[in-house]
Amino acid sequence: MNDDVNNVPNGQEGEELDNIIVLNDENGEEIEFEFLDLIEYEGEEYVVLLPNDEDEDAGEVVILKLEDTDSEDEESYVSVDDEDVLNAVFQIFKEKFKDEFNFID
Repeated sequence: MNDDVNNVPNGQEGEELDNIIVLNDENGEEIEFEFLDLIEYEGEEYVVLLPNDEDEDAGEVVILKLEDTDSEDEESYVSVDDEDVLNAVFQIFKEKFKDEFNFID
């Protein structure tokens, strides 16, 4: 998802079924994620997703920034390159879900 914007039309591939979101990667391939949370940090919104692909990075979450689009029918997500922002959002997520997940430092 590096630096690529993923447009997700509501009611189509961005539809949540049991907290599952399908996004397209930079190669146009569909990847399923489990939606874990939406976190607001410094006036921006970030989604915390868990890849459903058990082969890659088991247990690691993906944090993407939610961007406004001109269409109410689409949400757009972009990768976050700022390590400080990623760490801050992840810390908020860890604190919020400390009783539900077993975090490994």
